[in-house]
Amino acid sequence: MSDTVKLISPVDGSIYAERSTASDAEIQSAIKRANAAQAEWVNVPIAERGRYCKAMLEAMVAMSDEVVPELAWQMGRPVRFGGEFGPFADRVNYMTGIAEEALSPLMVEDSGSFRRYVKRDPLGIVFVIAPWNYPYITAVNTIVPALMAGSAVILKHAAQTLLVGERFQMAFDKAGLPAGLFQNIVLSHAQTEALLGSGAIDHCNFTGSVAGGKVIEKAAAGTFTSLGLELGGKDPAYVRADAKLDHAIENLVDGAYYNSGQCCCGIERVYVDEKVYDDFVEGFADLARGYVLGSPLEEATTLGPMAQTKGADFVRQQVAEAVRDGATAHVDTSKFEMDKPGSPYIAPQVLTNVNHQMSVMREESFGPVVGIMKVKDEAEAIHLMNDSPYGLTASVWTTDVEAAARIGEKIETGTVYMNRCDYLDPALVWTGVKDTGRGAALSRIGYEVLTRPKSFHLRIAV
Repeated sequence: MSDTVKLISPVDGSIYAERSTASDAEIQSAIKRANAAQAEWVNVPIAERGRYCKAMLEAMVAMSDEVVPELAWQMGRPVRFGGEFGPFADRVNYMTGIAEEALSPLMVEDSGSFRRYVKRDPLGIVFVIAPWNYPYITAVNTIVPALMAGSAVILKHAAQTLLVGERFQMAFDKAGLPAGLFQNIVLSHAQTEALLGSGAIDHCNFTGSVAGGKVIEKAAAGTFTSLGLELGGKDPAYVRADAKLDHAIENLVDGAYYNSGQCCCGIERVYVDEKVYDDFVEGFADLARGYVLGSPLEEATTLGPMAQTKGADFVRQQVAEAVRDGATAHVDTSKFEMDKPGSPYIAPQVLTNVNHQMSVMREESFGPVVGIMKVKDEAEAIHLMNDSPYGLTASVWTTDVEAAARIGEKIETGTVYMNRCDYLDPALVWTGVKDTGRGAALSRIGYEVLTRPKSFHLRIAV
């Protein structure tokens, strides 16, 4: 007997969608179809695979007018910001564009005596467990490269964004992708763990919490299923004295509060040189106070609700604990009428007089709160940026490129930015260190993760 998965909208607490989980027979059937389709797909030229993926992109973009309000209802992003199909298109276009070269054999020798090379073989079935915060672009990071590499894909999307998986299925069906190569499936947590433990999956890519990543690892233990795990961050920024302050403030505020702070690579802590600290805090807090908290369906809204009330209440708890321990809150949240305890609507907050004994500077907030600390030099900034169990991205704000590169070398992180943040470049590998996880996505390296090397040593002369 199937269970049901309910999508509770953060807009008004209503059930926005409800779906039955797949039966055991349906799960087995999906695996069988995927294996059969992948056996044929591996013989399809890479260029033709790319045409299917581009057709999927075209079909997805055509749904944009429906998707934007649908996303607002599902996870709270204001409609004024549109959907995700700008970066979605960038990633599809880039990864299809480099596929021929990235997947070509690595020739070591091709002489009259030997032909020696390494070929990239598809993994088989790639299982994507996608999150709700950026439900289209996080999923496509693996879906398209996996298909381009010759694998079949099974998608299990987050309960909070159930309809996104269906949109993917609709787009691939519209594109005419052979049946069984991409399948969206609704699973419970228990079913997901059982599928991973069955040995039927060749690779799993999971984006979510550290706790969720540990469950995935445990479920797949003993199966030799390869894993890609992106497990969040506590991403820092360092503002040097020579930074263009207005630019740094504007971009860091956006990097902290866009999507209500629900970004793995969003800015959660800022370290500012003491020479510009006061001006930075004043400018940052002024911009934060200007956000409009409200229904994401209203064009005037610049800050929608968090996807779930429990997330908002966790942020409120972090702020309250920090203030009790001496932190200063710079935003009067009473002026944001919709910000109430027990509600997913929460105002932006800026905290100073914080330290690394506080949860808000140590634990992932995943919400619209930022802690700002004064530092005397780059050595102190580097120490504090590295004082974290996470390592996804870090940004340096300066007019000195060499200084940014030098500092970046010392930061324990997957990506270093200069004068930008909260951005993903599909030409550069997306990866992390420490509790942020393991594996890599996008770029040429992403194809290496989604394929298996096979060596050929052919002796011609005897």
